[in-house]
Amino acid sequence: VKYEYIGKLSSILLGLMILLLVVTMFTGQTIDGASASRWLKIPGTPISFQPSSFAFLMLIIYLCRYLTKKITRERTIGENIGFIFGPILLVFVLVAKDNGSTALMILMVSVIVLVIGQLHWKYIAGFISSSFVAIVLFLLVALNTNLIGGNRVHTWMSRIETFTSSKAKTADVDDESVKAKNYQVMQAKAAIVHGGITGMGPGKSALKQMLPQSASDFIFAVIVEEYGAIGAAFLISMYLIMIIRIVMIASKMPAFFGSLLVLSLGVMIFIQLAVNIAVAVNLIPVTGQPLPLISYGGTSMLVTYLQLGIILNISSRIQIYDEEGMGKKQSIVEINDIA
Repeated sequence: VKYEYIGKLSSILLGLMILLLVVTMFTGQTIDGASASRWLKIPGTPISFQPSSFAFLMLIIYLCRYLTKKITRERTIGENIGFIFGPILLVFVLVAKDNGSTALMILMVSVIVLVIGQLHWKYIAGFISSSFVAIVLFLLVALNTNLIGGNRVHTWMSRIETFTSSKAKTADVDDESVKAKNYQVMQAKAAIVHGGITGMGPGKSALKQMLPQSASDFIFAVIVEEYGAIGAAFLISMYLIMIIRIVMIASKMPAFFGSLLVLSLGVMIFIQLAVNIAVAVNLIPVTGQPLPLISYGGTSMLVTYLQLGIILNISSRIQIYDEEGMGKKQSIVEINDIA
């Protein structure tokens, strides 16, 4: 299957994902003790999934496709609002109701895609300003009404407060309320320290059972405890090699759409793993983002497989393009014809 087909279907697939996000707002379910209704159950089956993860992926593919189609001419303000900024903000609002960290990642990755996709800087600056205003309005409405996830906003605020209190030098470490709020972070840090240089050994984590979300949000802390700093360094090295390979594939790909899509998917994977590791070592507040290819979670795992599958598909097309005489010097117009 050619990767170009996914690009051509991206508008339809994104529309379908937006529809599922709307359905999730009204019929979403919670699983594994989560407080947010992020999951949608497939009728007649025990299978549930998070539409937000698929919507994120489809949005990025759609943006890459649209930026490729319009790269040979200046876009009007109306086109940018209707076909670029509108879909991004719509997905952001629908996702932010129950998944603030993913919503912020959507904005962050989208801006990076717009930069890589060569959208004029004045439009990007305008979008960033508009996004800031949209976030402020969202928070004000959420905190003062029950319309769009006020409970989740209070949860975000609590996480930020917990993070800042754990960083404050003046915080009373003996305060029971502080200990309760920082329990996850304290256990994660203890697991990392307990692992030392060489770790306790596979399956010998002593703090795994006491660490909430040890198989997903804080899986990196468990890895460090069992395999030590050496294991952590090896894992990070493997991720870096994968990211470098992704960049190399993008640099060799003559078709602009393929190159942009590979880089964009690589950015998604990199930011997700960076956020997960940063949470585990208490550099940023708890976000709930999984560690790609490792964290427990069927939806996140499936989306990562789709990302890597698309990247490998594009990589396999490089040799075909080379055999057809499509080098780096080929014009963008000619390259776009095949994308």
